[in-house]
Amino acid sequence: MSNNIETVNAYLDGFRRNDHAQILSCLTDDIKWTVFGAFQLAGKQAYDRAIDGAPDFIDPPELEVVRMIEQGDVVMAELTGTAKRAAGGEMRMSMAEVFVMRDGKIAERRAWVIVLNDNEYR
Repeated sequence: MSNNIETVNAYLDGFRRNDHAQILSCLTDDIKWTVFGAFQLAGKQAYDRAIDGAPDFIDPPELEVVRMIEQGDVVMAELTGTAKRAAGGEMRMSMAEVFVMRDGKIAERRAWVIVLNDNEYR
């Protein structure tokens, strides 16, 4: 397993446990995070504030890696996940994530999140 994939796995593990220190240790200081259709932010301080997600959700999400591939300094991951809603119930999702790496850390995270209401594909 490459250093870049180890970093992404450590990042995802930290996200599953809502471990801010572990997550932030995987990022460059000038990290850029884009969730297409939702938001974009830059810098560790902004990232730290966004880790806990929207107030509509509680607890860290459950995330499962479907597959992960690497080319050069880019790691791509297909994920499935579940996030618990504060009002009850949960949101199921399918995600595609692009992690742009620099010196073994995540310099940019680009995410596409599709909410699944009916089944595992819709």
